[in-house]
Amino acid sequence: MDRTPYLPGRLSDPHATLRDDPRADPRIIAALAAVNGFEPAVAPIGLDAPYEACLEYCQAMESAFAAGNDQIAAAMPAFPGITTTTQTIKGIDGNDIKLFVHRPKSVEGPVPCIVHTHGGGMVLMSAEDPMFVRTRCTLAEMGLVVVGVEFRNGGGRLGNHPFPAGLNDCAEAVKWVHRNRQELGISKIVISGESGGGNLSCATTLKANKEGWVEHIDGVYAMCPYICGGYADPPAELLSLYENDGYSIACQQMATLVKVYDPEGQHATDPLAWPYHANSDDLKGLPMHVISVNELDPLRDEGLAYYRKLLAAGVPAVARTVHGTPHAGDLGYPDLTPEIFGETMRSIYGFANAL
Repeated sequence: MDRTPYLPGRLSDPHATLRDDPRADPRIIAALAAVNGFEPAVAPIGLDAPYEACLEYCQAMESAFAAGNDQIAAAMPAFPGITTTTQTIKGIDGNDIKLFVHRPKSVEGPVPCIVHTHGGGMVLMSAEDPMFVRTRCTLAEMGLVVVGVEFRNGGGRLGNHPFPAGLNDCAEAVKWVHRNRQELGISKIVISGESGGGNLSCATTLKANKEGWVEHIDGVYAMCPYICGGYADPPAELLSLYENDGYSIACQQMATLVKVYDPEGQHATDPLAWPYHANSDDLKGLPMHVISVNELDPLRDEGLAYYRKLLAAGVPAVARTVHGTPHAGDLGYPDLTPEIFGETMRSIYGFANAL
């Protein structure tokens, strides 16, 4: 019997691609192949690129993602069971923060609220992007109040506002939702987001704990969280950064975005910027967490490492791995893989109602 150890992805073949990985959901592979989705949307730049070049790269990335928004919006179903309004609040820097409030029309009594912090590495994309709108509307149609936060980005059209601007905006949004629990008709507050939004969900809760208002947050549901920050020289213990490098996202790409979020690198191990670096004292007293990761995501292992840190600090936590999917793949293909999308939506809904 051949006892050669099995090594997945690029651990066994440095030239492996998502297209050829037998673990990948074939429906996602076919969809990516149809739009040449295996090539970088924007050519990568060097790790030593200056801040200004990183900003330009960020803007190009945002434009590339936005090119698909019309198609995503056209595929979005109607949501007759909800209402959507906007609310503008003030941030701590005197800035405006737009909140998108989605409510189910027919509910009895207070219901849980999801404060949603969108993805984009904290430096690009918008809460108005249709992928994020669909997630919020789906959860509201299921019977939750959902508040999407349009926080300041490190770059792109909502930038340039490095750390901690976006984090501060997310914190102010949670505080506003807490102050308006009765008017919103909500029973609990769960903060949730994907990728960079997963970072902000975790970091907002760490900030609340540090500042003494963590009781405002009843739970955290962080999806494919982008929380390490060390992508220019990936930590050896985070094997997925090697195993799945270049599978939809790449370490070189993420290292560029890190520089947009923290231009001088002063916060490389600050857990409010990169929650992976939180220690037991930072984590003690946090509310229950779900950390959801994607099997074929470079970020998979940093999410799981954070989950283990939570458990070690006595925080109730659950981890789930969505198999066959790349980064945020359970959210990005709702019509192509409706079973996967629906399962993640039901998981968030069930978590919020079980708290």
